[in-house]
Amino acid sequence: MSALPIPDDVQRFILLAIPSVPYLEALLLLRGAPQRSWDAAEIAQRLYLSEKVAAGLLGELSAAGMADPERPAGARYRYRPQSAHLAAMVDRLADIYAKNLVGVSTLIHSKLSKKAQQFVDAFVLRKDT
Repeated sequence: MSALPIPDDVQRFILLAIPSVPYLEALLLLRGAPQRSWDAAEIAQRLYLSEKVAAGLLGELSAAGMADPERPAGARYRYRPQSAHLAAMVDRLADIYAKNLVGVSTLIHSKLSKKAQQFVDAFVLRKDT
């Protein structure tokens, strides 16, 4: 059985909107129970992260328009994409991730590897000619 290929538009979405695998996992966790509100402790427990990291992920998801904090406290978040297009893209990504976890994870990590290499390259001493 071969892995489901990742369509070009979903690859672009991953490269532009998904900064890490934990971010994607948190997004999909919220998406899986859209009627439920989540706090950092619950996300941390489910994803085996620290509460600080989980709180950061929830803040990032909110800033990206994928989750909304509950009012008035704002410490709990629900899955609420800003647009139907965004919701549809997340749905497609969730389906592909379920069938090609390695491919999606590799794509996310390749982006991180490129950024790390660019950072290293910035400090390479270059010989003037």
